[in-house]
Amino acid sequence: MTDAAITTSPSTVAPGQRVSLLRVLGPAHVWALGVGIVLVGEYTGWNFAVDKGGSLAALIVCWFIGLLYTSVAMIDSEVTSTVAAAGGQYAQAKHIVGPLMAFNVALYLVFAYTMLEVSDAILVGDLIVTVAGTEGLERHAFVVLTIVVLAWLNYRGVLMTLNVNFVITAIAYVAIIILFFSVQPWSQGTVLKLGDLITPENALPYGWIGVLAAFHFGIWFYLGIEGTTQAAEEVRSPARSLPYGTMAGMITLLIGAAMTWYVCASLLPWEYLGFTFFPLFDAARATGSGFLETLLFWGTVLAAVASANGCINDAARAWFSLGRDRYLPTWFSAVHPKYRTPYRSILFLLPIALAFAFIADLNQAITFSILSGLLGYTFMSINIMMFRRKWPLGSIRRGYTHPFHPMPAIALLSICVITYFAVFLGYGSQLIAMTLFYIVVSIWFHFYRYKYVRRGDQFTMPWPKPIGY
Repeated sequence: MTDAAITTSPSTVAPGQRVSLLRVLGPAHVWALGVGIVLVGEYTGWNFAVDKGGSLAALIVCWFIGLLYTSVAMIDSEVTSTVAAAGGQYAQAKHIVGPLMAFNVALYLVFAYTMLEVSDAILVGDLIVTVAGTEGLERHAFVVLTIVVLAWLNYRGVLMTLNVNFVITAIAYVAIIILFFSVQPWSQGTVLKLGDLITPENALPYGWIGVLAAFHFGIWFYLGIEGTTQAAEEVRSPARSLPYGTMAGMITLLIGAAMTWYVCASLLPWEYLGFTFFPLFDAARATGSGFLETLLFWGTVLAAVASANGCINDAARAWFSLGRDRYLPTWFSAVHPKYRTPYRSILFLLPIALAFAFIADLNQAITFSILSGLLGYTFMSINIMMFRRKWPLGSIRRGYTHPFHPMPAIALLSICVITYFAVFLGYGSQLIAMTLFYIVVSIWFHFYRYKYVRRGDQFTMPWPKPIGY
Protein backbone atom coordinates (compact mmCIF):
# COMPACT_ATOMS: atom_id res chain seq x y z
CA MET A 1 0.00 0.00 0.00
CA THR A 2 1.38 3.44 -0.87
CA ASP A 3 1.96 6.24 1.60
CA ALA A 4 -0.88 8.16 0.01
CA ALA A 5 -3.25 5.31 0.63
CA ILE A 6 -2.13 5.11 4.22
CA THR A 7 -2.67 8.76 5.02
CA THR A 8 -5.86 9.34 3.07
CA SER A 9 -8.95 9.84 5.17
CA PRO A 10 -11.23 6.78 5.29
CA SER A 11 -14.08 8.89 3.95
CA THR A 12 -12.23 9.90 0.75
CA VAL A 13 -12.13 6.78 -1.39
CA ALA A 14 -12.11 7.51 -5.11
CA PRO A 15 -14.90 5.99 -7.22
CA GLY A 16 -13.87 2.60 -8.54
CA GLN A 17 -10.89 2.34 -6.21
CA ARG A 18 -10.48 -0.99 -4.41
CA VAL A 19 -11.34 -0.44 -0.75
CA SER A 20 -8.85 -2.07 1.63
CA LEU A 21 -8.03 -2.11 5.32
CA LEU A 22 -6.05 0.87 6.64
CA ARG A 23 -2.49 0.59 7.99
CA VAL A 24 -2.87 2.84 11.04
CA LEU A 25 -1.70 0.78 14.04
CA GLY A 26 1.55 0.78 16.01
CA PRO A 27 3.14 -1.44 18.71
CA ALA A 28 0.95 0.08 21.46
CA HIS A 29 -2.19 -0.93 19.58
CA VAL A 30 -0.84 -4.46 19.12
CA TRP A 31 -0.15 -4.58 22.87
CA ALA A 32 -3.66 -3.29 23.60
CA LEU A 33 -5.21 -5.92 21.32
CA GLY A 34 -3.28 -8.84 22.84
CA VAL A 35 -3.37 -7.86 26.50
CA GLY A 36 -6.90 -6.49 26.16
CA ILE A 37 -8.21 -9.87 25.00
CA VAL A 38 -6.33 -11.82 27.67
CA LEU A 39 -6.47 -9.69 30.82
CA VAL A 40 -10.00 -10.80 31.69
CA GLY A 41 -8.50 -14.27 32.28
CA GLU A 42 -6.72 -12.84 35.33
CA TYR A 43 -9.99 -11.42 36.63
CA THR A 44 -11.84 -14.72 36.19
CA GLY A 45 -11.47 -18.19 34.70
CA TRP A 46 -7.93 -19.09 35.80
CA ASN A 47 -9.20 -19.74 39.33
CA PHE A 48 -11.26 -22.75 38.20
CA ALA A 49 -7.85 -24.47 38.00
CA VAL A 50 -7.80 -24.20 41.81
CA ASP A 51 -10.97 -26.29 41.97
CA LYS A 52 -9.32 -28.94 39.79
CA GLY A 53 -6.05 -29.27 41.71
CA GLY A 54 -5.69 -26.75 44.55
CA SER A 55 -3.95 -23.39 44.86
CA LEU A 56 -0.44 -24.73 44.34
CA ALA A 57 -1.57 -26.58 41.21
CA ALA A 58 -2.86 -23.26 39.81
CA LEU A 59 0.58 -21.69 40.38
CA ILE A 60 2.39 -24.61 38.73
CA VAL A 61 0.20 -24.48 35.61
CA CYS A 62 0.45 -20.68 35.57
CA TRP A 63 4.15 -20.97 34.77
CA PHE A 64 3.92 -24.06 32.57
CA ILE A 65 1.15 -22.49 30.50
CA GLY A 66 3.22 -19.30 30.50
CA LEU A 67 5.93 -21.32 28.74
CA LEU A 68 3.35 -22.50 26.20
CA TYR A 69 2.27 -18.95 25.42
CA THR A 70 5.80 -17.61 25.32
CA SER A 71 6.39 -20.20 22.60
CA VAL A 72 3.18 -19.11 20.88
CA ALA A 73 4.27 -15.46 21.01
CA MET A 74 7.73 -16.18 19.57
CA ILE A 75 6.45 -18.47 16.82
CA ASP A 76 3.63 -16.11 15.87
CA SER A 77 5.95 -13.11 15.82
CA GLU A 78 8.25 -14.78 13.29
CA VAL A 79 5.63 -16.12 10.91
CA THR A 80 3.22 -13.19 11.07
CA SER A 81 5.88 -10.51 10.65
CA THR A 82 6.73 -12.40 7.44
CA VAL A 83 3.14 -13.17 6.33
CA ALA A 84 1.60 -9.81 7.25
CA ALA A 85 -2.02 -10.35 6.23
CA ALA A 86 -5.41 -10.21 7.94
CA GLY A 87 -6.47 -13.54 9.36
CA GLY A 88 -3.30 -14.20 11.34
CA GLN A 89 -2.81 -17.94 11.67
CA TYR A 90 -5.25 -18.49 8.79
CA ALA A 91 -2.98 -16.50 6.45
CA GLN A 92 -0.03 -18.54 7.70
CA ALA A 93 -1.82 -21.84 7.08
CA LYS A 94 -2.85 -21.05 3.50
CA HIS A 95 0.70 -20.12 2.53
CA ILE A 96 2.54 -22.87 4.40
CA VAL A 97 0.24 -25.91 4.76
CA GLY A 98 -2.74 -25.72 2.39
CA PRO A 99 -6.41 -24.78 1.91
CA LEU A 100 -8.05 -27.41 4.14
CA MET A 101 -5.84 -26.58 7.10
CA ALA A 102 -6.35 -22.86 6.47
CA PHE A 103 -10.13 -23.27 6.50
CA ASN A 104 -10.02 -25.16 9.80
CA VAL A 105 -7.59 -22.72 11.41
CA ALA A 106 -9.88 -19.80 10.53
CA LEU A 107 -12.78 -21.64 12.19
CA TYR A 108 -10.64 -22.29 15.28
CA LEU A 109 -10.01 -18.55 15.49
CA VAL A 110 -13.63 -17.54 14.98
CA PHE A 111 -14.94 -19.99 17.58
CA ALA A 112 -12.20 -19.24 20.11
CA TYR A 113 -12.76 -15.49 19.93
CA THR A 114 -16.55 -15.63 19.68
CA MET A 115 -16.86 -17.89 22.73
CA LEU A 116 -14.36 -15.73 24.61
CA GLU A 117 -16.49 -12.70 23.72
CA VAL A 118 -19.54 -14.55 25.05
CA SER A 119 -17.69 -15.37 28.29
CA ASP A 120 -16.78 -11.71 28.70
CA ALA A 121 -20.34 -10.50 28.21
CA ILE A 122 -21.68 -13.11 30.66
CA LEU A 123 -19.09 -11.99 33.21
CA VAL A 124 -20.14 -8.34 32.90
CA GLY A 125 -23.79 -9.23 33.31
CA ASP A 126 -23.26 -11.57 36.26
CA LEU A 127 -21.01 -9.11 38.10
CA ILE A 128 -23.45 -6.21 37.74
CA VAL A 129 -26.35 -8.40 38.90
CA THR A 130 -24.32 -9.68 41.87
CA VAL A 131 -23.23 -6.23 43.02
CA ALA A 132 -26.66 -4.67 42.46
CA GLY A 133 -28.33 -7.33 44.61
CA THR A 134 -31.75 -6.41 43.18
CA GLU A 135 -34.33 -9.20 43.22
CA GLY A 136 -35.47 -10.20 39.74
CA LEU A 137 -32.63 -8.42 37.94
CA GLU A 138 -31.30 -10.59 35.08
CA ARG A 139 -27.99 -10.42 33.27
CA HIS A 140 -29.42 -10.65 29.75
CA ALA A 141 -29.89 -6.92 29.15
CA PHE A 142 -26.30 -6.20 30.19
CA VAL A 143 -25.01 -9.04 28.00
CA VAL A 144 -26.84 -7.71 24.94
CA LEU A 145 -25.78 -4.13 25.63
CA THR A 146 -22.12 -5.12 25.96
CA ILE A 147 -21.99 -7.12 22.72
CA VAL A 148 -24.03 -4.67 20.62
CA VAL A 149 -22.16 -1.53 21.73
CA LEU A 150 -18.77 -3.15 21.12
CA ALA A 151 -19.87 -4.44 17.70
CA TRP A 152 -20.88 -0.85 16.83
CA LEU A 153 -17.47 0.40 18.00
CA ASN A 154 -15.69 -2.15 15.81
CA TYR A 155 -17.95 -1.24 12.89
CA ARG A 156 -16.85 2.40 13.15
CA GLY A 157 -13.09 1.79 12.79
CA VAL A 158 -10.10 -0.20 14.04
CA LEU A 159 -8.04 2.79 15.20
CA MET A 160 -10.79 4.07 17.48
CA THR A 161 -11.51 0.53 18.69
CA LEU A 162 -7.92 -0.16 19.74
CA ASN A 163 -7.40 3.32 21.18
CA VAL A 164 -10.31 2.59 23.49
CA ASN A 165 -8.85 -0.84 24.23
CA PHE A 166 -5.49 0.65 25.15
CA VAL A 167 -7.04 2.99 27.72
CA ILE A 168 -9.40 0.53 29.40
CA THR A 169 -6.83 -2.29 29.37
CA ALA A 170 -4.28 -0.02 31.04
CA ILE A 171 -6.81 0.96 33.73
CA ALA A 172 -7.72 -2.69 34.42
CA TYR A 173 -4.05 -3.68 34.65
CA VAL A 174 -3.20 -0.78 36.96
CA ALA A 175 -6.07 -1.90 39.21
CA ILE A 176 -4.29 -5.24 39.74
CA ILE A 177 -1.03 -3.44 40.57
CA ILE A 178 -2.78 -1.14 43.07
CA LEU A 179 -4.44 -4.11 44.77
CA PHE A 180 -1.10 -5.94 44.92
CA PHE A 181 0.76 -3.12 46.65
CA SER A 182 -2.21 -2.16 48.86
CA VAL A 183 -2.11 -5.52 50.67
CA GLN A 184 1.59 -5.13 51.58
CA PRO A 185 2.86 -8.22 49.70
CA TRP A 186 6.31 -7.84 51.25
CA SER A 187 4.99 -8.60 54.77
CA GLN A 188 3.11 -11.90 54.90
CA GLY A 189 0.82 -12.08 57.92
CA THR A 190 -0.11 -8.39 58.03
CA VAL A 191 -2.90 -8.60 55.44
CA LEU A 192 -2.07 -11.68 53.39
CA LYS A 193 -2.38 -15.14 54.96
CA LEU A 194 -0.78 -17.43 52.39
CA GLY A 195 0.79 -19.70 55.02
CA ASP A 196 -2.57 -20.19 56.74
CA LEU A 197 -4.55 -20.80 53.54
CA ILE A 198 -2.07 -23.08 51.74
CA THR A 199 -0.73 -25.72 54.09
CA PRO A 200 1.12 -28.96 53.25
CA GLU A 201 -2.21 -30.77 53.68
CA ASN A 202 -4.20 -28.75 51.14
CA ALA A 203 -1.53 -27.44 48.73
CA LEU A 204 -2.25 -30.29 46.30
CA PRO A 205 -5.49 -31.84 47.63
CA TYR A 206 -5.84 -34.22 44.65
CA GLY A 207 -2.15 -34.95 44.12
CA TRP A 208 -0.39 -34.66 40.78
CA ILE A 209 -3.44 -35.78 38.81
CA GLY A 210 -5.01 -32.56 40.08
CA VAL A 211 -2.11 -30.60 38.58
CA LEU A 212 -2.78 -32.24 35.22
CA ALA A 213 -6.50 -31.45 35.50
CA ALA A 214 -5.67 -27.82 36.35
CA PHE A 215 -4.06 -27.33 32.92
CA HIS A 216 -7.60 -27.06 31.54
CA PHE A 217 -8.32 -23.68 33.12
CA GLY A 218 -4.73 -22.57 33.66
CA ILE A 219 -4.69 -21.75 29.97
CA TRP A 220 -7.14 -18.92 30.73
CA PHE A 221 -4.29 -16.85 32.20
CA TYR A 222 -3.07 -16.12 28.66
CA LEU A 223 -5.69 -17.31 26.13
CA GLY A 224 -5.91 -14.88 23.23
CA ILE A 225 -2.45 -13.28 23.13
CA GLU A 226 -2.07 -14.79 19.66
CA GLY A 227 -4.87 -12.43 18.58
CA THR A 228 -2.24 -9.76 17.91
CA THR A 229 -1.64 -11.42 14.54
CA GLN A 230 -5.14 -10.52 13.37
CA ALA A 231 -4.00 -6.89 13.05
CA ALA A 232 -1.09 -7.78 10.75
CA GLU A 233 -2.63 -6.10 7.70
CA GLU A 234 -3.46 -2.94 9.63
CA VAL A 235 -0.14 -2.17 11.36
CA ARG A 236 2.23 0.38 9.87
CA SER A 237 5.37 -1.74 10.28
CA PRO A 238 4.63 -5.47 10.78
CA ALA A 239 8.30 -6.41 11.22
CA ARG A 240 8.58 -4.01 14.18
CA SER A 241 5.09 -3.64 15.63
CA LEU A 242 4.03 -7.29 15.78
CA PRO A 243 7.07 -8.75 17.63
CA TYR A 244 7.39 -5.77 19.99
CA GLY A 245 3.68 -5.55 20.77
CA THR A 246 3.23 -9.32 21.19
CA MET A 247 6.31 -9.95 23.35
CA ALA A 248 5.62 -6.86 25.50
CA GLY A 249 2.09 -8.15 25.97
CA MET A 250 3.36 -11.56 27.04
CA ILE A 251 5.73 -10.02 29.62
CA THR A 252 2.86 -7.87 30.92
CA LEU A 253 0.63 -10.92 31.35
CA LEU A 254 3.27 -13.06 33.06
CA ILE A 255 3.79 -10.36 35.69
CA GLY A 256 0.05 -9.82 36.10
CA ALA A 257 -0.63 -13.55 36.44
CA ALA A 258 1.94 -13.93 39.21
CA MET A 259 0.52 -10.96 41.15
CA THR A 260 -3.03 -12.20 40.68
CA TRP A 261 -2.30 -15.69 42.01
CA TYR A 262 -0.31 -14.37 44.97
CA VAL A 263 -2.99 -11.96 46.15
CA CYS A 264 -5.99 -14.24 45.58
CA ALA A 265 -4.36 -17.34 47.12
CA SER A 266 -3.32 -15.24 50.16
CA LEU A 267 -6.79 -13.80 50.80
CA LEU A 268 -9.31 -16.48 49.77
CA PRO A 269 -9.60 -20.14 50.91
CA TRP A 270 -8.83 -22.47 48.02
CA GLU A 271 -12.27 -24.11 48.21
CA TYR A 272 -13.94 -20.73 47.62
CA LEU A 273 -11.32 -19.48 45.15
CA GLY A 274 -12.01 -22.48 42.92
CA PHE A 275 -15.70 -21.64 42.53
CA THR A 276 -16.07 -17.86 42.50
CA PHE A 277 -16.56 -16.08 39.18
CA PHE A 278 -14.88 -12.90 40.46
CA PRO A 279 -11.62 -13.85 42.25
CA LEU A 280 -9.90 -10.44 42.15
CA PHE A 281 -13.09 -8.59 43.08
CA ASP A 282 -13.68 -10.99 46.00
CA ALA A 283 -10.05 -10.62 47.07
CA ALA A 284 -10.56 -6.84 47.16
CA ARG A 285 -13.70 -7.30 49.27
CA ALA A 286 -11.77 -9.55 51.65
CA THR A 287 -9.46 -6.63 52.47
CA GLY A 288 -12.39 -4.63 53.86
CA SER A 289 -11.41 -1.57 51.80
CA GLY A 290 -14.30 0.13 50.02
CA PHE A 291 -11.88 1.84 47.65
CA LEU A 292 -10.28 -1.45 46.56
CA GLU A 293 -13.69 -3.09 46.19
CA THR A 294 -14.90 -0.32 43.89
CA LEU A 295 -11.63 -0.27 41.97
CA LEU A 296 -11.64 -4.01 41.31
CA PHE A 297 -15.32 -3.95 40.37
CA TRP A 298 -14.54 -1.50 37.59
CA GLY A 299 -11.31 -3.33 36.80
CA THR A 300 -13.30 -6.53 36.23
CA VAL A 301 -15.88 -4.76 34.05
CA LEU A 302 -13.24 -2.98 31.97
CA ALA A 303 -11.11 -6.11 31.55
CA ALA A 304 -14.15 -8.02 30.26
CA VAL A 305 -15.15 -5.18 27.94
CA ALA A 306 -11.60 -4.86 26.56
CA SER A 307 -11.47 -8.61 25.93
CA ALA A 308 -14.84 -8.71 24.16
CA ASN A 309 -13.83 -5.67 22.10
CA GLY A 310 -10.64 -7.35 20.90
CA CYS A 311 -12.45 -10.63 20.25
CA ILE A 312 -14.96 -8.97 17.93
CA ASN A 313 -12.07 -7.38 16.05
CA ASP A 314 -10.19 -10.68 15.65
CA ALA A 315 -13.14 -12.95 14.83
CA ALA A 316 -14.33 -10.54 12.15
CA ARG A 317 -10.88 -10.41 10.50
CA ALA A 318 -10.69 -14.21 10.34
CA TRP A 319 -14.21 -14.43 8.85
CA PHE A 320 -13.43 -11.58 6.43
CA SER A 321 -10.31 -13.41 5.24
CA LEU A 322 -12.30 -16.56 4.49
CA GLY A 323 -14.64 -14.52 2.32
CA ARG A 324 -11.83 -12.70 0.52
CA ASP A 325 -10.23 -16.01 -0.51
CA ARG A 326 -13.61 -17.57 -1.48
CA TYR A 327 -13.48 -20.16 1.29
CA LEU A 328 -16.84 -18.62 2.17
CA PRO A 329 -19.09 -16.44 -0.03
CA THR A 330 -17.27 -13.27 -1.13
CA TRP A 331 -20.12 -11.23 0.38
CA PHE A 332 -18.25 -11.45 3.71
CA SER A 333 -15.14 -9.80 2.24
CA ALA A 334 -16.73 -6.36 1.87
CA VAL A 335 -14.86 -3.42 3.45
CA HIS A 336 -16.87 -0.40 4.54
CA PRO A 337 -16.12 2.48 2.11
CA LYS A 338 -16.00 5.06 4.91
CA TYR A 339 -14.79 3.25 8.04
CA ARG A 340 -12.61 0.70 6.20
CA THR A 341 -13.70 -2.18 8.43
CA PRO A 342 -14.96 -5.70 7.50
CA TYR A 343 -18.45 -4.59 8.49
CA ARG A 344 -20.44 -7.50 7.03
CA SER A 345 -18.36 -10.02 8.96
CA ILE A 346 -18.86 -7.97 12.14
CA LEU A 347 -22.63 -7.85 11.63
CA PHE A 348 -22.88 -11.53 10.67
CA LEU A 349 -21.11 -12.74 13.82
CA LEU A 350 -23.13 -10.44 16.10
CA PRO A 351 -26.33 -12.60 16.37
CA ILE A 352 -24.20 -15.76 16.70
CA ALA A 353 -22.47 -14.31 19.77
CA LEU A 354 -25.82 -13.19 21.21
CA ALA A 355 -27.33 -16.65 20.71
CA PHE A 356 -24.46 -18.40 22.53
CA ALA A 357 -24.62 -15.81 25.31
CA PHE A 358 -28.21 -16.83 26.04
CA ILE A 359 -27.76 -20.62 25.89
CA ALA A 360 -24.31 -21.18 27.44
CA ASP A 361 -23.06 -20.71 30.99
CA LEU A 362 -19.64 -19.26 31.82
CA ASN A 363 -17.85 -22.60 32.30
CA GLN A 364 -19.15 -23.97 28.99
CA ALA A 365 -18.25 -20.82 27.06
CA ILE A 366 -14.73 -20.84 28.52
CA THR A 367 -14.28 -24.53 27.68
CA PHE A 368 -15.37 -24.12 24.05
CA SER A 369 -13.01 -21.17 23.67
CA ILE A 370 -10.12 -23.14 25.20
CA LEU A 371 -10.73 -26.16 22.96
CA SER A 372 -10.70 -24.10 19.77
CA GLY A 373 -7.60 -22.26 20.99
CA LEU A 374 -5.82 -25.55 21.71
CA LEU A 375 -6.47 -26.80 18.20
CA GLY A 376 -4.96 -23.59 16.87
CA TYR A 377 -1.87 -23.91 19.08
CA THR A 378 -1.33 -27.48 17.94
CA PHE A 379 -1.34 -26.22 14.36
CA MET A 380 1.23 -23.52 15.23
CA SER A 381 3.80 -26.04 16.43
CA ILE A 382 3.50 -28.00 13.17
CA ASN A 383 3.32 -24.83 11.08
CA ILE A 384 6.64 -23.37 12.27
CA MET A 385 8.40 -26.69 11.63
CA MET A 386 7.12 -26.71 8.03
CA PHE A 387 7.91 -23.01 7.58
CA ARG A 388 11.56 -23.42 8.62
CA ARG A 389 11.93 -26.57 6.50
CA LYS A 390 10.36 -25.11 3.32
CA TRP A 391 11.96 -21.67 3.61
CA PRO A 392 15.14 -21.96 5.72
CA LEU A 393 16.79 -18.92 7.27
CA GLY A 394 18.30 -16.77 4.57
CA SER A 395 15.95 -17.93 1.80
CA ILE A 396 13.34 -15.22 2.44
CA ARG A 397 13.27 -11.94 4.36
CA ARG A 398 11.86 -12.33 7.87
CA GLY A 399 10.67 -9.46 10.05
CA TYR A 400 11.73 -11.38 13.18
CA THR A 401 13.48 -14.69 13.82
CA HIS A 402 12.60 -16.49 17.03
CA PRO A 403 15.50 -18.15 18.91
CA PHE A 404 16.14 -21.74 20.05
CA HIS A 405 14.24 -23.42 17.22
CA PRO A 406 12.85 -26.12 17.38
CA MET A 407 12.57 -26.09 21.20
CA PRO A 408 9.62 -23.62 21.38
CA ALA A 409 7.65 -25.74 18.88
CA ILE A 410 8.38 -28.96 20.80
CA ALA A 411 7.46 -27.32 24.13
CA LEU A 412 4.24 -25.95 22.63
CA LEU A 413 3.17 -29.31 21.20
CA SER A 414 4.01 -31.17 24.45
CA ILE A 415 2.00 -28.79 26.64
CA CYS A 416 -0.91 -28.91 24.16
CA VAL A 417 -1.02 -32.72 24.52
CA ILE A 418 -1.05 -32.42 28.33
CA THR A 419 -3.84 -29.86 28.17
CA TYR A 420 -5.94 -32.05 25.84
CA PHE A 421 -5.76 -34.77 28.47
CA ALA A 422 -6.73 -32.29 31.18
CA VAL A 423 -9.77 -31.13 29.19
CA PHE A 424 -10.76 -34.73 28.53
CA LEU A 425 -10.79 -35.42 32.30
CA GLY A 426 -13.45 -32.78 32.91
CA TYR A 427 -15.14 -32.11 29.58
CA GLY A 428 -14.55 -35.21 27.48
CA SER A 429 -17.94 -35.06 25.73
CA GLN A 430 -17.37 -31.44 24.64
CA LEU A 431 -13.90 -32.34 23.32
CA ILE A 432 -15.29 -35.24 21.28
CA ALA A 433 -18.26 -33.16 20.01
CA MET A 434 -16.02 -30.31 18.88
CA THR A 435 -13.61 -32.71 17.15
CA LEU A 436 -16.53 -34.30 15.27
CA PHE A 437 -17.80 -30.84 14.32
CA TYR A 438 -14.49 -29.89 12.70
CA ILE A 439 -14.35 -33.23 10.88
CA VAL A 440 -17.84 -32.64 9.44
CA VAL A 441 -17.11 -29.08 8.27
CA SER A 442 -13.83 -30.28 6.75
CA ILE A 443 -15.75 -32.83 4.68
CA TRP A 444 -18.21 -30.10 3.65
CA PHE A 445 -15.38 -27.79 2.59
CA HIS A 446 -13.56 -30.50 0.63
CA PHE A 447 -16.56 -31.76 -1.32
CA TYR A 448 -18.58 -28.57 -1.74
CA ARG A 449 -16.86 -25.26 -1.04
CA TYR A 450 -13.33 -25.95 -2.31
CA LYS A 451 -14.40 -25.75 -5.96
CA TYR A 452 -15.02 -22.01 -5.52
CA VAL A 453 -11.51 -21.30 -4.22
CA ARG A 454 -9.06 -19.69 -6.64
CA ARG A 455 -5.85 -21.18 -5.33
CA GLY A 456 -3.56 -18.97 -7.39
CA ASP A 457 -5.14 -15.78 -6.02
CA GLN A 458 -4.67 -16.58 -2.36
CA PHE A 459 -0.86 -16.75 -2.38
CA THR A 460 0.20 -13.14 -1.94
CA MET A 461 3.81 -13.49 -0.74
CA PRO A 462 6.66 -13.05 -3.27
CA TRP A 463 8.54 -16.11 -2.05
CA PRO A 464 10.64 -18.56 -4.05
CA LYS A 465 9.46 -22.13 -4.47
CA PRO A 466 9.75 -24.03 -1.18
CA ILE A 467 12.51 -26.61 -0.82
CA GLY A 468 11.31 -30.00 -2.08
CA TYR A 469 8.69 -28.60 -4.49
